[in-house]
Parts: sequence; structure tokens; C-alpha cells
Amino acid sequence: MTANHSTTAGVTLEELPKSWHFTESLPPDAVYPTPADSHRTPREQIRPRQVRNALFTWVRPEQQKDPELLAVSPAALRDVGIKPGEEKTEDFRQFVAGNKLYGWDEEKLQGGYPWAQCYGGFQFGQWAGQLGDGRAISLFESKNPETGKQYELQLKGAGLTPYSRFADGKAVLRSSIREFVVSEALNALNIPSTRALSLTLLPHSKVLRETMEPGAIVLRFAESWLRLGNFDILRARGDRDLIRKLATYIAEDVFGGWENLPSRLEDPEKPEESPSPKRGASEKDVQGPKETAENRFTRLYREIARRSARTVAAWQTYGFMNGVLNTDNTSVYGLSIDFGPFAFMDNFDPSYTPNHDDHMLRYSYRNQPTIIWWNLVRFGEAVGELMGAAGLVDDANFISDGVKEEQQEEVISRAEKLIMQTGDEFKEVFLGEYKRLMTLRLGLRHFKPTDFDELFSPALDTLEALELDFNHFFRRLSNVMLVEVSSPEARKRKAAVFFHAEGPPSTASEDEARERIAQWLEKWHDRLVEDWQDGQQFSEERDLERMQAMKRVNPNFVPRGWILDEVIRRVEKEGERDVLHRVMHMALNPFEDEWDGKVFDGIPYKGDAEEERRWVGEVPRPGRLMQCSCSS
Repeated sequence: MTANHSTTAGVTLEELPKSWHFTESLPPDAVYPTPADSHRTPREQIRPRQVRNALFTWVRPEQQKDPELLAVSPAALRDVGIKPGEEKTEDFRQFVAGNKLYGWDEEKLQGGYPWAQCYGGFQFGQWAGQLGDGRAISLFESKNPETGKQYELQLKGAGLTPYSRFADGKAVLRSSIREFVVSEALNALNIPSTRALSLTLLPHSKVLRETMEPGAIVLRFAESWLRLGNFDILRARGDRDLIRKLATYIAEDVFGGWENLPSRLEDPEKPEESPSPKRGASEKDVQGPKETAENRFTRLYREIARRSARTVAAWQTYGFMNGVLNTDNTSVYGLSIDFGPFAFMDNFDPSYTPNHDDHMLRYSYRNQPTIIWWNLVRFGEAVGELMGAAGLVDDANFISDGVKEEQQEEVISRAEKLIMQTGDEFKEVFLGEYKRLMTLRLGLRHFKPTDFDELFSPALDTLEALELDFNHFFRRLSNVMLVEVSSPEARKRKAAVFFHAEGPPSTASEDEARERIAQWLEKWHDRLVEDWQDGQQFSEERDLERMQAMKRVNPNFVPRGWILDEVIRRVEKEGERDVLHRVMHMALNPFEDEWDGKVFDGIPYKGDAEEERRWVGEVPRPGRLMQCSCSS
């Protein structure tokens, strides 16, 4: 079902297009076979339990008393398609708190209704059983009337669902502030991410975590909230039919059709050399009887692997760590999702994890690409029968009964080969994207095969050895003119700009530290001249062009742990509100040199210049490489 909508620039909540394709396409929890069954049931009776043979349960958000709308992301408002000013209405305040439903006819007990997903997951490498949306409730899908971009809107912290297990279905203000800011910050950095529209304080909700904390709700949105864990639970329960239905739904509804998936590899035994996606497989190609080793479900697997590879490459390039990369926290759409103990890197340390419960460093910075692939292998095992069936995948007997005993060895062998082949493709796509992004961050226009060993790796080795700040290094490098590093003496002088305020680390003398940075700056200088001169004399004008290009990809501001802790304290303990707007403004415009007094979208911005300088400046020593818990 789809509501009527306006085609003007930005619409009201009432006019915003709304659909419920997910719940119309997939089987619901049999305890509540219709939304009316769920709606008639007292809210407190919808308690945690095992849900089988279903992908979701209809469940409405809890009603909240006196919700306080703390902040809204203007970028999110625009991208969803809601007109400016709508966030100031009472309807908006009640909607983002979960008190107002759109699409549901209270009198007729019919229409679109909220839902919570059923999924499982491997947590820290161990099977954890049924998990699901324990405190997240999806409201509807919506398509921006101008851009045509579709998102699923969801409340986090909206109350108990059948998937809450031993928890309370609530979210604390502390973690809600963190997710609200980082979701929009990642998107502003062009890193695929779920988004956050609003942050709401629940003044009458107290939530017990390590201590008693105030409750909050984030209205968040994404192209899809499906995870690899949605397949894990179905595989664990041997539900072949739902695995097929869910995979088909993802291909047709989430990715817009089988024809949008990568085309068949020319040699099924070998991945294509280019990591760039190929599109446009014909309907005959994706569904016809001529499918052999690689069928359409394998191409779906490859698409999800490619998306994941590009996203984790962006994390590595920008020093972002999720902190808990369980399979239920891994998006089929390739999004950064579910923000618990995340962090942006301070001093470069490949073994760093922001999760203080991750004693084995499973989810450390260094391990993120490997872990994402480990998760994808679990996904491959779930859809392995569909991939391994090859041309039999649409055979009526296979669909109803599965693989015959005499076919098992062949199907298993083929599935394993296809998963390994996709692993090679994952690696190629990851490396291709990582090289592309690092090339841009270092100010180069073209990648050379020698850049990896002569520039990328030595830069990271130097950062690690000298305990230098990861993001400060790239931003400060963006401000270095080549004339300033054109001689050995000049390079040694300039090297100090990368030190912390306290100077070089105790592991090296100042002269040794300067010399090591200077040696790298020499290679960087020579490589930039080669890359930018194009047979012409390298000029100051071209160098300034290069510096501006670097500033467009090297952020001046990222929401580090110590900054978020300060914002949380000022909001929660000291009652401030404007600080949320300022930190969000900087997160949405991370590449600026300064913010206070500048004009954004034709509107002068009044910030706090001193606060800005602190937040982009030296990281306090106690605030470096902070860790926090999963509790939120």
C-alpha cells in the first residue's frame, strides 16, 4: 500500500510517501498473523519468546510521556524528503517519539503497521541463537518524492519486542547521542552508513545499564535494515523455503531487480580481474535454464560481498572501527550499522579496538576486513545450497525437496568453490577501493602499483612507530605546500607539525623522529610532482589546487570518543542543548577549516570558535584510544 504524496520540494509527514513492501512480501509471526491481531493485544503482553517460520513480528512502539526533541539532522531531513520547518511541529515531535503512527486506521484496524525483524547471529565467533530487533521497531518505507531514493524508517529504543530476550527494549541517552552523531558523520565522509534523523529524550524513562541512565529514542533510517544474521537464524533452523524467499526479496526489492546484480563471470573458476561492478544481466541470464556453475543466487552473494568490501575499505582508510562486527551487525546492503563501542582512530595502532570487552582483539582495526569476510562465509553457508545447485535451482523437485543424496557431494563442492572464488573477488574489490581512497587522501590523482609499498605502508608504519594521530596526519599533510618540503633541511623542520603537543614519543629522539618523517615526506614530494605536473612545470597554483583537493577528502573534524563523552556530559548532566546542534553541524560539514561565522546554504552560522578549535585540535592524552562497553 502506498500513501498519496506531494511532488514539491520537501513534504509534510502526512504527505511523505509510505509503503510496507517488507511486511507484504515476507511471512509474519504466526502468533499475530495480521496487524489487527497485534494491535488488539495489550502492549505489555508482547514479550520476548522464540519466533519461528517468520521474518518479523508486528509490534507497535510504546507510548512516551512528554518526549523532548533534542536535535534533528538537517541533512537527514532533506534526504528523507521532509520539508524544512516540519521538525518544529507537534506531529513531528510525537512521530519521532513513537506516539503517532502513519498508515494505520485505528477504527478499521487496517493499514500499514510497524514491525520488528527476526534474526540471529554469530557473536564473537560463537552462535548466539535468536536475536532480532530487541529495541528497534520499523515504521514504514518511504521514497523521497524528488530523488526517488527509498529508505526504511525505524525507531531505536521504542520498547519491548519478542526479540528483546532478557533486556528492556530501551536505549540510553548516552549511546543514542553517539549513534545520532556518528551515523551522520560517516555519511558526510561518504562512508556507507545507516542514518539518523532525530534524537529524543524520554524524561520519564530511566534505564538500568551499569548505572541508572535516562532513556532516549533515535529515529534512524536506511536503504535496508536486513543483516547477514537474518540468514543465520534460518540456516540454524533448516528453513530452506525462507532462505530462498528472503534472498529473492533482497535481490528484487532491496537491490531493485536481478538485472542490477553483477553479471556472470566469464570464467566461473576465476574472478574477473577488474574489481568494478558489472551490471545488466538479462532476465534470461538470471532466470533461464542455461544457468550452470554460477546462478543468480551466486551473483546476489557476490553483490553483497562487493558492497561489504567497499565499506570496510572506507573504514580502514578513515580509521573507523565498529567495535562489534558480529554477523547480526553486518548489513546486506553494505552499510555501517549498529553503533555500540565504535571509534575513530587517534594514535595509529592497528591492534586497537574501542570495545573494552574484546579481550582477544577480534574486532580490532587490523582485523576488520578479515572479520567481515568471516561473516560473509557464514552467509555463504546459509545460501550455499542455492549457489551449489547451479542450473537445478529452479527445478521443482529441488525447490520442494532440496538436494538428493547422490547430488550432495557435487553441490557442496561447487558451493565451496564459489565461496572461495567470491573471497578472491572480495579481496580485489577491497584493495581496489582502499587504493583509490588512500590515493585521494595523499593528494594523488593516479595510483601507481609502487604507491602501496613506497607511500601507503611506510606512512602507516611511521604513524605507528611515532604514535602519531591518524586523522591529524592527513589533515595536516593537506596544509603542507611542496615548497616547504623541497629540501632535507626543510623536511626535517616541517616534520614537527605532525607531533603531539608534548613532542615525539619516548621511543625515539626528536631528531630520529624528524628524520623518519622527513624521509617519507621526500618520497611523497617527489611522487606528487610526478603525478601533478603532466609534462608542465609544477607551479604554486597547481600545488594550491592539490591542497584543496586533499582538504575535500581529509576531514578536519571527526567525532572522536573524548568529544562525544564531553557532549554526553554537557547534555545529560548539565542540561545543555545547543551543543548537540554544534557538534552535528561540524559532523555534517567535516572538511571545513572553521565553522563559526561562515555561510552554509546561504545562512550565516553562529558557532563557538573556541569549542571548534578544541575539538579539531590536540586530543587530550587521557582521551586517546578510549574504550567503552557494548551496553546501550
